Amino acid sequence: MKIRFFKNHNLSVGIAMALSLFVTPMVFAQDDIDESEEGNAAAEEVVVTGTRRAARSATESAVPIDVVSGDEFINQAGTDLSSLIRNVVPSYNVNTQPISDAATIVRPANLRGLAPDHTLVLVNNKRRHRAAVIYWLGNGVADGAQGPDIAPIPSIALKQLEVLRDGSAAQYGSDAIAGVMNFIYNDSSEGSTYEVKYGQFFEGDGTASSVAGNIGLPFTDSGFMNLSFEYGNTDDTNRSVQRDDAQALIDNGNPFVATPAQIWGQPKIDDDLKLVFNMGAEVGGGNEFYAFGNYAQKDVDGGFYFRNPDTRSGVFAADGIRLIGDTNDNGIDDCAQYRIAAGGTYDQSYVDALSADDNCFSFLEVFPGGFTPRFGGEAVDFSTTFGLKGEFDNGVLWDVSAAVGISDVDFLIRNTVNASLGPASPTVFDPGDYTQLDKNFNADFSYPIEVSGFYSPLNVAAGVEWRSETFEITAGDQASFEIGPLAAQGFSSASNGFPGFSALTAGKFERSNIALYTDWEADITEDFLLGVALRWEDFEDFGTTTNYKVAAHYRFTDDFALRSTFSTGFRAPTPGQSNAFNVSTEFDLVTNELVNNGTIPSINPVAQLRGGQPLDPEESENFTFGAVFSLGPVDFTVDYFKIDLEDRITLSQNFSLTPEEVDDLIASGVTSAGNLRNFRFFTNAFDTETTGVDVVATYKTEIGNGNTDFSLIYNNTETKVTKFDPLVVDPTRIRELQEGLPETRWNLQANHMVGDWRFLGRYSYYDNFFDSEDGNVYGDEYILDAEVAYSFKEKYTITIGAQNLLDEYPDKNPAAAAGVGNQYSQFSPSGFGGGFYYVKLRYDLF
Repeated sequence: MKIRFFKNHNLSVGIAMALSLFVTPMVFAQDDIDESEEGNAAAEEVVVTGTRRAARSATESAVPIDVVSGDEFINQAGTDLSSLIRNVVPSYNVNTQPISDAATIVRPANLRGLAPDHTLVLVNNKRRHRAAVIYWLGNGVADGAQGPDIAPIPSIALKQLEVLRDGSAAQYGSDAIAGVMNFIYNDSSEGSTYEVKYGQFFEGDGTASSVAGNIGLPFTDSGFMNLSFEYGNTDDTNRSVQRDDAQALIDNGNPFVATPAQIWGQPKIDDDLKLVFNMGAEVGGGNEFYAFGNYAQKDVDGGFYFRNPDTRSGVFAADGIRLIGDTNDNGIDDCAQYRIAAGGTYDQSYVDALSADDNCFSFLEVFPGGFTPRFGGEAVDFSTTFGLKGEFDNGVLWDVSAAVGISDVDFLIRNTVNASLGPASPTVFDPGDYTQLDKNFNADFSYPIEVSGFYSPLNVAAGVEWRSETFEITAGDQASFEIGPLAAQGFSSASNGFPGFSALTAGKFERSNIALYTDWEADITEDFLLGVALRWEDFEDFGTTTNYKVAAHYRFTDDFALRSTFSTGFRAPTPGQSNAFNVSTEFDLVTNELVNNGTIPSINPVAQLRGGQPLDPEESENFTFGAVFSLGPVDFTVDYFKIDLEDRITLSQNFSLTPEEVDDLIASGVTSAGNLRNFRFFTNAFDTETTGVDVVATYKTEIGNGNTDFSLIYNNTETKVTKFDPLVVDPTRIRELQEGLPETRWNLQANHMVGDWRFLGRYSYYDNFFDSEDGNVYGDEYILDAEVAYSFKEKYTITIGAQNLLDEYPDKNPAAAAGVGNQYSQFSPSGFGGGFYYVKLRYDLF
């Protein structure tokens, strides 16, 4: 394996410095740091998300917050953090995404029914950078979103995850509409943990293996250095059925058609490397220096749609006739005799004759059984944050930090062609890169003010934030976007399946903004907490926005309290959403054909003819009302939420292209526009109302000679489109937004510990959902997970378990064979791989 640096940015020195922390020998001072077990346990009971006061318990917070300990991630088999969160946070959705363009590389995830970029992700309370990938295909809810990628974070690096289920744009800025996820890194200064995992689906495929470790070290006499790593590989799976059209080719004597011709399953992931560092130390005067960051890389390879050698237009056929290229530029048609009706019995002599004729060419000579492109890429992710914090002599607490984060996806497509190049076409293409670069600077201050009559001091916080986002499109290789000599004869141009980015569409698109904020929070009485937040931001491309939040918590008794918030929020369109081009090959349910649908900027002249205009920020109003109470030994939190979202950003419906519009798109750099059937663009064309209820119940008891923890987590979320422009957003898009995710989800978990043994069981439920790509509604899903762990010799733990122990599958697609072979919906909330067993060996050294 080779560590790869970013080819478009000169960040090698910074990355090398971060990576050097992982190979630094143990030369730090070995003085013990007073960090008792009781102190660690207490730290896990409090949260820092959603407040700028001292950390408080989750149940005393004015906002609903879930706290997921690092152990809850350890008690699972997978290595992808998004999937692990799905199992313990029911309002969080993520899917397999087998054939979803770039979303196969960076999977979209949803919190509380909103888009991936409606959730703000923090690491150690600092904003995490955005991923380079824009989700062009995401069952409606995620279409067009560009959110952060959390997969580069190894679960072994986490101390805990705090999920704030409330709008918090007034506190944290753009994107915090659905909520905030704050990943807290392990800050232990001693001990180490290592684990090896191996797992496989019951079907015998999808083998996953990984090795991971976490090392805590002293750093100087008063600090810590905590290092984490994970390396793994995951094989692909196959849950397809043979397509009827592919089987017909075989029945007609074509021996070159694969079985199945098209693969539906999880992609193959190689060299999945994740590195994290977290450090802090006193630097004199009671001040503290801190730094943390990550480096990650992986290679992803997945399948695309099958190209039928009898019907695929622009490559094999045109209007039912074999597409034959005349390669002899003599002004005479030398190939008329080969232009026969496509289909029927396979004729090898016909293909042999074409191969022997130097003047005529057909892609039957290269792919006689058709072809299925393989698509993926190399994803590299890097971030680092460093800062100083302390206290002035007058009692003002201060924290100054700077951060840089970069995500780069270098796309790759193979087993395909640029048909317009004819026999000169390669079969492997580099379509180019998407790169996202984020830079942040924060200066935060807080000061407790004694107020007469208040139970606690009034904590006044204020700060300034400067942020810059740059989205870059790097041109692909020439063959990936070139209009070749056979284009005039009806052959499609650019790499088939995912056209490359041309020099005209490539470029850097940057935007910066500055924000000022203030927070006021105090316990008015011993039982009444009140907080107010105000934030002003100025964006250089669309101006200013001001947002506020009011939050309250009132404790009636030791066993009963109410809490509520109201806030306004916003999400700014990203530079990528404002400027990116894309072409996706999709299956048309009406014609049963593959069609090329393009996405163009909303300010492109062709888009403006259909209502496109510069994007505006989304605006939201969030309301929550909840209760925290106990019924005997059972603790409950119940929270209602309502999110009104105006001018929501999504992709428009598909519009058919006129010949004049095709010419205009080609002139603007979309060289594959000659192959496009339809186009779409980003728009603010609708409003939504999302309402829901979250319930969390916990119960601890003694059973036998051991302790058992029970938990029930329930979520119901419903989204309604309250206003839309019917000229831009069609009924299918509306249905995707309203029905594309399960409305109800819950899971019941029991964790029993007795002596050296631990037993875990988790039963999960997912409501039905609509899949716009095959037009079906899929029913309820019930999944049982179980594992047993045994600790021995004080340092070792072996775990054996199964996800989906009963090997349940979602409903089958009744039209799979007649369509594209997807036996199950790719958007199944629990996945569609069936049961997965695993074994894990863990070694703890303290």
